[in-house]
Amino acid sequence: MPLALYLLALAVFAMGTSEFMLSGLLPDLAAELGVPVGTAGLLTSAFAVGMVAGAPLMAALTRRWPRRSGLFGGVVLFAAAHVVGATATSFPVLCAARVAAAFANAGFLALAVTAAGALVGPERRGRAVGVLLSGTTAATVVGVPAGALLGQLLGWRASFWAVALLCAPAAVGVLVGVPAGRGSADGRPALRAELAVLARPRLLHVLLLGALVNAGTFAAFTFLAPVVTGPAGLGRGWVPVVLVLFGLGTVLGINVAGRLADRHPLRLLAVAGPLLPLGWAALAALADRPTALPVLVPLLGALSFAVGGTLITRALSTAATDAPTMAGAYATAALNLGAAAGPLLAAATLPSPTGPLYAATALTAAALLLGPTLRERPPARTAA
Repeated sequence: MPLALYLLALAVFAMGTSEFMLSGLLPDLAAELGVPVGTAGLLTSAFAVGMVAGAPLMAALTRRWPRRSGLFGGVVLFAAAHVVGATATSFPVLCAARVAAAFANAGFLALAVTAAGALVGPERRGRAVGVLLSGTTAATVVGVPAGALLGQLLGWRASFWAVALLCAPAAVGVLVGVPAGRGSADGRPALRAELAVLARPRLLHVLLLGALVNAGTFAAFTFLAPVVTGPAGLGRGWVPVVLVLFGLGTVLGINVAGRLADRHPLRLLAVAGPLLPLGWAALAALADRPTALPVLVPLLGALSFAVGGTLITRALSTAATDAPTMAGAYATAALNLGAAAGPLLAAATLPSPTGPLYAATALTAAALLLGPTLRERPPARTAA
């Protein structure tokens, strides 16, 4: 794999840390800003809504930009939004900063997902996406727990400052390691033609499945801290530990998806897909048993990212030929539509701390019910 791909993953690590870290900061953040925990959880939805809108918009606006310029601009804007967030004194300002950061993240990720496939060719697209998303899994293992611990020691604002500082080496890495690319859309399909690809039923189906799976992941992950300190009866110091366990699971899941998504995607989905709703239901039923968390939390992290990563690869395979600029944006928007809807639905199940886990069960069960038509024919043949 080219070095540029790993430098892109470094930037994804910084952004993934920000996207996921609120799960460990919600109680303290809500208390300081004077809002309920459920309301504070809407910050995750605000971020995801910004990603949904920002991915296609930013991808369309930057079609004629040199690829390196677009990626660098995304990192810089993301850092600036976190400076605003770190100094926010009201919930609306912090919410607006999260939306701005999401737009920057969306533009960056849409370009990065497309660039990852272009760097290696179609035969290794799944592996390249796996390397890119390893930045997200590394964030769940290292960045998110570190952010939660830093928030407990120095306050939640310190975590926002840390993410802003983390963007500096990521920006340098983009400038140094990513080829400038072309600054024109010449030779690519017209924007109208790329937008028309989104109307294809097969692509919409895969994107819907990805949205449902990610909705389940974020419904549960956003509110893991109340489960740890509530039904499980563990102290606040255990929150970073549980987040590390989830992150370790995501590392395993995304690596499995990266290796199998190109060769055996349907087998992976057939095995891991049914286990997702069963796993979330089991965690909800056993939430009052601390010994269940170390087993189920990493397992669910692995399953969620293995299934989600495979669906991303299938969406890219379906759209990449006829929508080379917008394919990454479509996948990014779909996943974040799920990330926006999941916490919203989960918040409605509070104050029961296990309510979000049952919401995750329902969302992933819906994906399972809609999934069998994936077996009609592989998307790679359709693209060919």
